[in-house]
Amino acid sequence: MQADPFNRNCGSRKVLDRIGDRWSVLIVLTLAGGDKRYGELAERVDGISQKMLTQTLRGLERDGIVTRTVHASVPPRVDYALTDLGRSLLDLVAGLEAWATTHLVEVEAARARYDARG
Repeated sequence: MQADPFNRNCGSRKVLDRIGDRWSVLIVLTLAGGDKRYGELAERVDGISQKMLTQTLRGLERDGIVTRTVHASVPPRVDYALTDLGRSLLDLVAGLEAWATTHLVEVEAARARYDARG
């Protein structure tokens, strides 16, 4: 069977859901700079709740995009890092970030025009 993300039952749609999620994109971009602890991720990704950060990290780990390493220390230290598969996403998500920042003014102007139509 060929992957078809337009088919709701195809696993490729779940992959798109994971990598297209705003929190996943921001976490992958944050991990592009190297391993991070949970607190560092929470601090960098403004607005993400602890619950959502935990859920997103678990999903990324399940999908093989992120690794979670627990270090035997007191208190326990947990680091998150991109896998090779996760690093293969960097150009894609960096492109999304670049597009969003480059075209922010245009998008905001379009929103204002749309909202003004009443």
